[in-house]
Amino acid sequence: MGKIRIAFFFIISLIICWAVTDCLAQDKIVAIVNQEVITQKDLNDFINFMRMQFSQDYAVAEVEKKIDAIKSDLLDRLIEDRLILQEAKKLKIIIDQARVKTKISEIKKHYNSEAEFQETLGGQGLVQADIENKIKEQMLMYNVIDYKIRSKILIRPEEVTAFYNNNKDDFVTPEERQLQVIALENEDLAKSFSYALRTGEKLEDLATRYPLTLNKLNVRRPSELRKDVEDLVFNLGITEVSEPVQIDDKFYVFKLDSIIPSKPISLIEAQDRINDFLFQKKMQEDLMRWLDELKKQSYIKIF
Repeated sequence: MGKIRIAFFFIISLIICWAVTDCLAQDKIVAIVNQEVITQKDLNDFINFMRMQFSQDYAVAEVEKKIDAIKSDLLDRLIEDRLILQEAKKLKIIIDQARVKTKISEIKKHYNSEAEFQETLGGQGLVQADIENKIKEQMLMYNVIDYKIRSKILIRPEEVTAFYNNNKDDFVTPEERQLQVIALENEDLAKSFSYALRTGEKLEDLATRYPLTLNKLNVRRPSELRKDVEDLVFNLGITEVSEPVQIDDKFYVFKLDSIIPSKPISLIEAQDRINDFLFQKKMQEDLMRWLDELKKQSYIKIF
């Protein structure tokens, strides 16, 4: 009995040690930003929050790829976020909690139920309060950046014109191909149909003899078509008919009706796109300069 009691207390001691070690690891300071500390838990929570955001738009495997791609930069990102939030505090910016609740409701729409949402949070080691806090921080940072950077950016008409004149080769509509796409149930039918169409039989007549589905398709490069299918249709001549191609469980025959050649896009047509591009470029440059200046004026220590 004494040996059993000793073994029991030994196991309990190990569990306590592991728990304490885990807590200490979570509380480990990874950086100091002015008077604020960033702990390992802050960094872990940030990674988990990013994972949840990506999961709204990407499959699980793709989410992990994206997390791995940015993981080495996340501490720098977290430091920059702290600097921006400190500016928000100086500016006395306040976020209405109702806006945060509305955003939470939008996020929940991506889940089948409240239980699934809470389960996903728990799987990331988060609770709803963590997500609400992160969303509030994002809104604060947006307001700071809007006040300090975005509201001060001006794109002059002559900048748009100069960019257009210096990049005219980029402002051309790509060649467009107008196709008839015929879907058939099996390979033998598709081969027979393709041969008949290529030897001059009319599509209208063939439609009475073949169980087919007909659609029209306009295609530009790059397209959403599979690469081998895209190459196939862009090698067809006008009125030419392709051999059958299997896509999933059907066989497709393509007939090229016409080619709309590429043509220049006018300055008037392109100006909104150019304006957006120049705005985003200035926004990124000005933001980087501002953050660099904040870092120079701040005490930052990375452990």
